[in-house]
Amino acid sequence: MTDATDSYDVLIVGGGHAGAQAAIALRQSGFDGSVAIVGDEPDPPYERPPLSKDYLAGDKSFERILIRPAAFWAERGISLRLGTRVAAVMPADHAVQTDAGERIGYRHLIWATGGQPRRLTCAGHDLVGVHAVRTRADTDRMIAELPRVGRVIVIGGGYIGLEAAAALVKHGKQVVLLEALDRVLARVAGEPLSRFYEAEHRAHGVDLRLGVAVDCIEGEGGRVASVRLADGERIACDMVIVGIGIIPSVQPLIDAGAAGGNGVAVDGRCRTSLPDVFAIGDCALHANRFAHGAAIRLESVQNANDQATLVAKLLTGADAAYDAVPWFWSNQYDLKLQTVGLSTGHDQAVLRGDPADRSFSVVYLRDGRVIALDCVNATRDYVQGRKLVLEGQVVAPERLADAGTALKDLQPVSP
Repeated sequence: MTDATDSYDVLIVGGGHAGAQAAIALRQSGFDGSVAIVGDEPDPPYERPPLSKDYLAGDKSFERILIRPAAFWAERGISLRLGTRVAAVMPADHAVQTDAGERIGYRHLIWATGGQPRRLTCAGHDLVGVHAVRTRADTDRMIAELPRVGRVIVIGGGYIGLEAAAALVKHGKQVVLLEALDRVLARVAGEPLSRFYEAEHRAHGVDLRLGVAVDCIEGEGGRVASVRLADGERIACDMVIVGIGIIPSVQPLIDAGAAGGNGVAVDGRCRTSLPDVFAIGDCALHANRFAHGAAIRLESVQNANDQATLVAKLLTGADAAYDAVPWFWSNQYDLKLQTVGLSTGHDQAVLRGDPADRSFSVVYLRDGRVIALDCVNATRDYVQGRKLVLEGQVVAPERLADAGTALKDLQPVSP
């Protein structure tokens, strides 16, 4: 074993949703061994989704997005080692090493590091005023600059970009949103939902441009001043927000010999190929039946919490495997989008309700089976549609399109 100064029965690396829930679930399951969370941020675990929504918009204070009150962790005997980054994993020694050279031993290691924002690589990407949205510090820096900001350019039309745009509109800023593909949310939703959100953002004054490429970011005196597009157009701005995805933070595990690539590979019980090492949350590359058996990473609170709870069960003697239906949500303006299932690979999208009413759903089918729903201000569809996705039910498209009939009342047909 290790000659590390400190050692824990369970060492959790990562202080986000997955890491926090792993520690909470261990105590809830009756685990009485030593537990520590090592996190590279100075703050106790907090919710990340509000960073691009309520927190950025100023609707929630930091205290309101803490996963648990600050005193909770000590009361449960969970050590928080904050402001500490793990630089290496030594599986033969059952130990990790921090970037300060400290060795920490473990009996079981849970890797829950999530990822780092994908950065632009063009000239000017590192100018003052160019931001990503991943940590409290990221959002605090943006908020501090906002009084001096008139126009913001958001690069990326995924959930983070759209949510940030909506929050900045609430702050009274002029927003330009640039998306390289021909529609927003192209990787995660069907065209009806994309076109609805494009229209909504434009109606709120966002200058939304599709199919555009960024050449570089230009500055004055070390601060961002404009974005130059590939066609030569320059768009003046006071701030740039980049929302183009994350890169999973797994290099220490890969360097230690763990299998993986786009994340660290885990089995159905969240075990990596290293002994006594689990991985959960955004960084865990796992086979998922709702992705038709493909190995995927799920960047969602649901996945983080469910995988964390699973590992806690395993470490307290229960036997279980990961098989949770994915779900997501996004708040933009007065719109609440709730998604259940994964629409990737769908061959039919059924519109249920009228987008003009700002309450509708899109039901996704593959080979006749319901695989996912996107529900906008339609919580009843979201709740009732979950069963259709879980069971992969075959329902006639014309019946799905009938918004006057509740989803729970629809009868499946023989495939």
